[in-house]
Amino acid sequence: MYTSQITRSNPSAILFLIDQSGSMTDHMPAGTSKAQYVADVLNRSLYELTVRCTRSDGVRDYFHVGVLGYNSIGIVNGFSGELNANLMHPISEIESNPLRVEERIKKEPDGAGSYYEFKLKFPIWFEPRAEGGTPMQAALVRAAEEISQWCDDPNHMDSFPPTILHITDGESTDGDPEELAKQLQKLSTSDGQVLLFNLHLSSQNTDPILYPADEAALPNQYSKMLFRMSSPLPKQLITYAKDKDLAISNESRGFVFNADAISIVDFFDIGSKAIQVG
Repeated sequence: MYTSQITRSNPSAILFLIDQSGSMTDHMPAGTSKAQYVADVLNRSLYELTVRCTRSDGVRDYFHVGVLGYNSIGIVNGFSGELNANLMHPISEIESNPLRVEERIKKEPDGAGSYYEFKLKFPIWFEPRAEGGTPMQAALVRAAEEISQWCDDPNHMDSFPPTILHITDGESTDGDPEELAKQLQKLSTSDGQVLLFNLHLSSQNTDPILYPADEAALPNQYSKMLFRMSSPLPKQLITYAKDKDLAISNESRGFVFNADAISIVDFFDIGSKAIQVG
């Protein structure tokens, strides 16, 4: 299982599920709000996906990608502008339709103990938002509806199954989401069940816990619930995570607790890696 080659005729899907509740205005240690930092990492991940799918003839549609934002105001398409009409889009459509392209300053070590700065183009597809509560059950229902449609498409029945990357910092305000998460993970293609990975942006001042194999070290019932809601990492993602020098076991799940900035970047990177595209 989880061995299907990703090609233009046999694409996979990635759905980002983003908590946009009011607590996402809280700040990361570096000073940026959680909402802004997650948006920056998501936009970077979308850009890197387009780069991974670019060949000499253009951007190839190895992935279909969507973003769902949720708070008590509603469950909304995270894309605006031209991409707002549908939730899931071939990656070539995403590459062609950023909201805007910003100019950012990046620092790199110069090899002599200092840094040099250079400007780079940074496409923006997703804007930060933070208000209201955390209706996680409703968000998972909407995600299941979209992913079920994708899996039932005859063109996707043998594809590498969809991956859902869920980022949250608050307890669900519309009931226990655990059973819904289990039902969501039962959706499948012939290559395996849907993968659900969870990143918990806790406000606790503790070290991150990355891809644990059990819930024993997690500090509270909520983090333990999110762990149980998370899929085991497929073998190729375990290999990829080990290559990034992460302490991963064969029983690790796609769950991160109290992520710092580097851990958030790694979470998006590992979760969107799937298998080598063709």
